Amino acid sequence: MANLGVVTCQILELEFAYVLLHDPDVSEIWVVQDEFSKELALKLENEALKPVHRVAGVADFPKEETNGLAVLVHVLEVGLHSNIANLTHGVTTAVENMAPYVGAVLLGYGLCGNALNHADDLFKRVPVPVLLPMDNEHPVDDCVGLIIGGRENYYAEQCRCAGTMFMNSGFSKYCNNIMFADLPEKLIPKREKIMKRLMANYKRSLILPTPVLGEAHLRENIREFNEKYNLKTDVRPGTLTLLENAWEAVKKAAR
Repeated sequence: MANLGVVTCQILELEFAYVLLHDPDVSEIWVVQDEFSKELALKLENEALKPVHRVAGVADFPKEETNGLAVLVHVLEVGLHSNIANLTHGVTTAVENMAPYVGAVLLGYGLCGNALNHADDLFKRVPVPVLLPMDNEHPVDDCVGLIIGGRENYYAEQCRCAGTMFMNSGFSKYCNNIMFADLPEKLIPKREKIMKRLMANYKRSLILPTPVLGEAHLRENIREFNEKYNLKTDVRPGTLTLLENAWEAVKKAAR
């Protein structure tokens, strides 16, 4: 069975841990070790369902195919989202570096503000299939679109309340990192003032519970955030279906 690669944002670390740990085809998981992958690696190791290896880089991943499915995971910094050019460059570089070692790569991203639009052009030099999670015939818009179950659900909630902060597991943990990843040093003292201005038109946090993080934990993660910016909490069940479909698709596409 061909080895597979995953390049994902920190936002989806728990979701990918769940999918990989619960897929009986996956025999071993290899994680490129750095500060951005530590939470994923800890989750995988703590569950102790299958062997997990931390490696310094993709070149330490064995090319030889195994009896089961070996998966190489590279987690990228959540802060890349603050700059489209940085996100595009970071993802394409990670994929190009990983491609010689795997039969296909699944991206833990959506279009992400069109940073990954025209994927065929972005990855035309990559000799293996590179897949984005799909919503019917279209790539998902972003991590929220993935976990909320597609753009129709996403749009419906935006229409219900335009001032919505969507909170899947990762966003409930890293939202401040995303908003201020590229903040110039001279503006750091004004961070709270900027944040209050950004949040002025937001009315609610919509949490999206899934098997990786339930409603109670999501509520606790955002409790201080909501109190600080006077947001109410609404709940809509999330889903892992689109991610699980993408995982099955990349397994079939592997060369």
